[in-house]
Amino acid sequence: MTAFPQGTILGYPRIGRRRELKKAVEAFWAGRIDEGELEAGAAALRADVRERLAGLGLGRADSAIPESFSFYDQVLDAAVTVGAIPTRFEGLRDADGGIGLPAYFTIARGEGDRAPLEMTKWFDSNYHYLVPEIGPDTVFSLSSDRIVRQVEEAVAAGYVTRPVVVGPVTLLALSKAADEAPEGFDPLSRLDDLLPVYVELLSRLAAAGAEWVQLDEPALVSESLPASTAELGAAAARAYAVLGGATPRPSIFVAAPYAALGANLEVLAAAPIEAIGIDLVRGTVPDAVAGLADKTIVGGVVDGHNIWRGDLSGAFDALQSLREVGAGGVAASTSTSLLHVPHDVDDESKLDARLVSWLAFADQKTAQVVTLAKGLAEGRDAIEDALDAASAALADRVDAPGVRDGAVRARTAALQEADYTREDYSLRVAAQDEALALPALPLTTIGSFPQTGDIRRARARFTRGEITSDEYEGFLREEISRVVALQEQLGLDVLVHGEPERNDMVQYFAENLDGFEVTENGWVQSYGSRATRPSILWGDVSRPAPITVAWSSFAQSLTSKPVKGMLTGPVTILAWSFVRDDQPLGETADQVALALRDEIADLEAAGIGVIQVDEPALRELLPLKKADQPAYLQWSVDSFRLATAAAETATQIHTHLCYSEFGVVIDAIRALDADVTSIEAARSRMEVVTDVAASGFDHGIGPGVYDIHSPRVPSAAEVESLLRRAVEEIPLRQLWVNPDCGLKTRGYEETNASLANIVEAARTVRDEVSATV
Repeated sequence: MTAFPQGTILGYPRIGRRRELKKAVEAFWAGRIDEGELEAGAAALRADVRERLAGLGLGRADSAIPESFSFYDQVLDAAVTVGAIPTRFEGLRDADGGIGLPAYFTIARGEGDRAPLEMTKWFDSNYHYLVPEIGPDTVFSLSSDRIVRQVEEAVAAGYVTRPVVVGPVTLLALSKAADEAPEGFDPLSRLDDLLPVYVELLSRLAAAGAEWVQLDEPALVSESLPASTAELGAAAARAYAVLGGATPRPSIFVAAPYAALGANLEVLAAAPIEAIGIDLVRGTVPDAVAGLADKTIVGGVVDGHNIWRGDLSGAFDALQSLREVGAGGVAASTSTSLLHVPHDVDDESKLDARLVSWLAFADQKTAQVVTLAKGLAEGRDAIEDALDAASAALADRVDAPGVRDGAVRARTAALQEADYTREDYSLRVAAQDEALALPALPLTTIGSFPQTGDIRRARARFTRGEITSDEYEGFLREEISRVVALQEQLGLDVLVHGEPERNDMVQYFAENLDGFEVTENGWVQSYGSRATRPSILWGDVSRPAPITVAWSSFAQSLTSKPVKGMLTGPVTILAWSFVRDDQPLGETADQVALALRDEIADLEAAGIGVIQVDEPALRELLPLKKADQPAYLQWSVDSFRLATAAAETATQIHTHLCYSEFGVVIDAIRALDADVTSIEAARSRMEVVTDVAASGFDHGIGPGVYDIHSPRVPSAAEVESLLRRAVEEIPLRQLWVNPDCGLKTRGYEETNASLANIVEAARTVRDEVSATV
């Protein structure tokens, strides 16, 4: 057996330093390049990553460099590799049964009548994965050898890399039952049928030159999945008894990131595998357990989830403590894959130098791992200077101007219980009905309209100083006027201004709040080809001036219909930023909430009677351990209520949650006390309405009828069927009609067609309902 490397990372950003993969994939979808050109571009990107990581100090021939590339999503990769695709896509297989790249993208994005796989959040991150659909008749077979070919590609270039594959337990635990499966079917019950395909894959990887394979099993740390910890542990014991006993195979490294592994460490320690990865950022050094003497424990001590330089001395101490639990060896690693952070802080030319000294992006974190590995091999004295430098940067943050603001802290300290409570909902709904006079099944959108090339070019020209502020604002007013007119023409009931002034729903607020900085090239993959630039929340937060009032007021001046003011909620601003790690999240959330509270007051004063405070990330931040969930739900709900509680009785407060597994956090959503909540529902074909109905939720609810993450245009008949299901289970007075999410990522041709079909369907169902009343 080849020894595990002394230091490694669990994965690396795959979109490219300048989003090269995004651009190539979207060019392929648009027909501007062919499959061969896309494959060549991806191969070049993988080669650059290997060379970069080797240059940062990871070994070229010791499996330290992970082979973690994906064209779209690692869970989709695993499902396609083992042939676990829904029956509606079976016709896309090649003549030999394989699943090629065009079919892969169709499964991800849908096409015609073929709806794509559902999408949801990857554990407690902002990354979205595609949910496999598995039934009792799903036939598992090795249907893609892409990861094998990537290992061969690396070997040909002089590298021995470590292929990364989602493990069998996590793949099944994250899957949903296929449409044709009987009620109560559990995909995890197919584990024994799946394992032979993994055995075959391991054999192929060994033949290709892989000496180690990384099987990611984050399901083993989660207490938020349908399967219990004990059930997942039992599945892992069966799975790794089989995989560990297979020959030939690479050495097996099972990584369990995102939280403490807990009792399932004993399961993996007893399995015939060679290395176990544990998250020591979210967890602590475990007690000694039997079976570790012949295994390497890979300590995830460098935070893969955030961008702070961190306590490197403490990280090294944790690794030293691992040596006391009886492991056969100890290695340094990141806590998670680095796909959650940008590539390189050195790409940021506009950030303050003092702030930069506190930061570590993917490249800097890789260098930290290399430093810690050197310390493990040569002793603490060999890396003392690096540890001291990191400690000095950590200390410098404490006293830096702006990190603590006395006025902000005095305001949060003075908060009382009444600051979190609105008038009773029954009084509010009566006042809002009178003020708004909306029809049954009121039609609206979530907020953003397509960000066209013209909008992006105008923003870029303004940023470069090529047009004046007046010229840019004039352009934005023309765009808002066009969007308002379009909505009136379509027949929507509550309008939006379309948000052309916003590059991102969080970054826009970060640019207008004290305590934040934004990056130039800090791109992080959100899903597929989509990436965001999370802002850096480094200090106490306050609002120096109104942010959205002028644009909302202008839009309202164009129409007699209500226009929604559009704000991003405190939890989502935190979730989609890199947040300071020197105080509890709840304290930071209250600071953001007070800034939004002031913004709501100014919107009301300007005559805006409907205000949406988006919280799509509410479910995302839910801790994976049940013991930690009540405290999170308390502060997250409180921060939303703090932002909205001072609104007038007749002001209708909306919120929006996407890919939020409504049933999991139904009590928290009820506690938000928003007047109307819109939620993702189209991709899951309105499954969520059953949870809504069963819960007794009695506020306004808008289950989405248009999956905006797919280029498909839903037909009027399709939308009608979704609405009829909603009407059957939820009282009509509560229901709204809306897309799943904002329309920013879509084009106008598909947007106009989709919204027209939604309006037609809503009117049809309205007529049906009124005829029965």
